[in-house]
Amino acid sequence: MVVGTSGVTASDVLAVARGGARVQLSEEAVAALAAAREIVEALAAKPDPVYGVSTGFGALATRHISPELRAQLQRNIVRSHAAGMGPRVERDVVRALMFLRLKTVCSGHTGVRPEVAQTMADLLNAGITPVVHEYGSLGCSGDLAPLSHCALALMGEGDAEGPDGVVRPAAELLAAHGIQPVELREKEGLALLNGTDGMLGMLVMALADLDRLYRSADVTAALSLEALLGTDKVLAPELHAIRPHPGQAASAANMAAVLQGSGLTGHHQDDAPRVQDAYSVRCAPQVAGAGRDTMAHARLVADRELASAVDNPVVLPDGRVESNGNFHGAPVAYVLDFLAVAVADLGSIAERRTDRLLDKNRSHGLPPFLADDAGVDSGLMIAQYTQAALVSELKRLAVPASADSIPSSAMQEDHVSMGWSAARKLRTAVDNLTRVLAVELYAATRAIELREGLTPAPATRAVIDALREAGVQGPGPDRFLAPDLAAADAFVRDGRLLAAVEAVTGPLL
Repeated sequence: MVVGTSGVTASDVLAVARGGARVQLSEEAVAALAAAREIVEALAAKPDPVYGVSTGFGALATRHISPELRAQLQRNIVRSHAAGMGPRVERDVVRALMFLRLKTVCSGHTGVRPEVAQTMADLLNAGITPVVHEYGSLGCSGDLAPLSHCALALMGEGDAEGPDGVVRPAAELLAAHGIQPVELREKEGLALLNGTDGMLGMLVMALADLDRLYRSADVTAALSLEALLGTDKVLAPELHAIRPHPGQAASAANMAAVLQGSGLTGHHQDDAPRVQDAYSVRCAPQVAGAGRDTMAHARLVADRELASAVDNPVVLPDGRVESNGNFHGAPVAYVLDFLAVAVADLGSIAERRTDRLLDKNRSHGLPPFLADDAGVDSGLMIAQYTQAALVSELKRLAVPASADSIPSSAMQEDHVSMGWSAARKLRTAVDNLTRVLAVELYAATRAIELREGLTPAPATRAVIDALREAGVQGPGPDRFLAPDLAAADAFVRDGRLLAAVEAVTGPLL
């Protein structure tokens, strides 16, 4: 993965964070780093104070720092700001954070020396992942504590996880891989800490996961419609063309593709006629589609941020080093929160379909709770409880973090974005949405198999066959249910659900 001066793409981030791709600095980036460094060193030699170069930081920016103390100043900011607490942050998040910081450093706007950037790349390539903690970022002046723990490892201090997954002192890991710790100079400590890299990395990964989950949700919604003997006429493209939201049209097209050739749809006028299906079935494309359009907006914000150089102060091409507020995480924080709202609603409508499948009064002929011998067997009663608990948690996670602000640094940093917190809760929400869809999948496939004498769509048959091959059992007497649900969760999470469907339908939208 070659890093230049013009930013990176979402696929670059995923390749490094999750795929372990190696990182290389472009010649253009090395030249830009060297040119910006010359500007910083020229300013450092002048008597006039320059923020981040020859002054303290934040509320302490009024103090001019003499040349002999400036290296100590840069070391001290890293050490003091590496103040995170709580559980360790996941490896892919830390790798994304490190890579995105390197992206900004390579822009030539930070004044960091080329050798510092190269050491950042060396850590990524060696599979050394600094220990970063859950709490410590307010999403303003950058993800300060998380980035500081990464910068600390560059200095050969603190702890890090090696490629073998063992946490050791960073100094030992650097030595084992022949990496020389960096000795920070003017502005470099500050430049390593001032960015939205953690929240941005989590946004990029959440979008990748949600792209899979929204297509999966179209599949589970289609299976529930089929199991409930609903009508697929509401999926007709001409109906969605007159309300031209692109996400809605895509979701409807996906559901229609899954249901192609079904012998279960269209029975809503049989023994218990229905004029219309319930909202949770009929409006599935509208809800999932709105979430897809929310993702499109979030992706636009992420792409802009991936092309940005986020630091304070920044080195400009005309030689100025100027303070700015570009480190504020509001643009990223807002879409992280917006996505959490969409995720909660998608989980909520999926749970309503599951509940309908289990209720004999609304399931159109299915046994209570899809039980084998209702009363003796409880069927999927408590699977729906678990799903409901997850949905309730999704609703709590949808409360926006970005609407909060808590002042810091003696009121110098008096408005913060809380973007890191928004990203952390979205990450949990995405994880829980996977489980919610797994429960709907489990219930819908069982219900379809209970519709004796009716033939499901070929795509549905492929899903059921693949699910059974994955160890998820079909209808029958009560059994220990947690292993089945865990296997269904893995089936959705690792993409096997989509693979089974797309082997029949071709790629979903």
